[in-house]
Amino acid sequence: MKIGIVGVGAVGSATALSLVERGGVCREILLIDRNTARADGVAADLRYAAPLSPTVDLRSGGYQDLAGAAVVVITAGVNEKAGGATDRSDAKGRLRLLETNAEVYADIVPQVVEVVPRAVLMVVTDPPDPLADLTRRLAGHDRVFSTGTLIDSLRFRVHLADRLRVRPRDVQALVVGEHGTSEVLLWSSASVGGIPVTDLLEQDGRPVDRIRAEIEDGIRYANITIIEGTGASQYGIGAVSARLVDAVLRDERAVLPVAAYSPARDVTLSLSSVLGAGGVQQMHEPAMTPQESQALEDSVGVLREAARRAIAVGAAS
Repeated sequence: MKIGIVGVGAVGSATALSLVERGGVCREILLIDRNTARADGVAADLRYAAPLSPTVDLRSGGYQDLAGAAVVVITAGVNEKAGGATDRSDAKGRLRLLETNAEVYADIVPQVVEVVPRAVLMVVTDPPDPLADLTRRLAGHDRVFSTGTLIDSLRFRVHLADRLRVRPRDVQALVVGEHGTSEVLLWSSASVGGIPVTDLLEQDGRPVDRIRAEIEDGIRYANITIIEGTGASQYGIGAVSARLVDAVLRDERAVLPVAAYSPARDVTLSLSSVLGAGGVQQMHEPAMTPQESQALEDSVGVLREAARRAIAVGAAS
């Protein structure tokens, strides 16, 4: 199988590395970047690591070289640091990058679709959910999804595991809605070994509401914390992107909180999504308390407005 990655900055490079390290996901990886020297350099660097993994060919090229790609991962665009989206007090969060990156997508997506009209398109660039709505409109098909809140859900599990002193893989916790400040952490269903995490947190001796607030802040602003230390959030989302490519190519029908267009809500958002061949095959709404359901509706409102803005930029480009 052949994979294309458009945008070889920090996230695109991390995604390519994760695909190589997972081994056996694909046979060929094509890297495309407007800075061709960068794409050439990253491809050359990764080729020297490739012999340590199952056979995979890496090369750089142009859009015409995408022919035959089953999945195209789009990571191109301005990141949070360059786009000025690193203020914790800014309610817009990643949405501050929307117009700029919508223009980037309006240029990229038609070129991709012209060469590989049947490929699955995975949106990684921030803000991914409204950009997926724009991509779907530009591509003219539904084989589009974004990384959604999978990374947020993993962060939720890690933060809870730290507090409870257990393995993250043993924590069940889900984030739905927007990959952004309006995201909804489903505390009501979070558990460890079938035990509600809120019951376990009560044993900490501190007010649970305070612990919840600290964890939520840690998750909502994780990217900013990472950027303050390293300049870019890349390794976590790179690993997530590679995992999702794997699920599509193997037609796993894996249930993951990734974002796709919901006809019922007329917007792209993260729910419990079944991911396999062709992208998201089904979407299911997890059980929620009335407060969580209202928070999700609020997030949907934010996403609908963002999608409207993204599509307007695409139409004007």
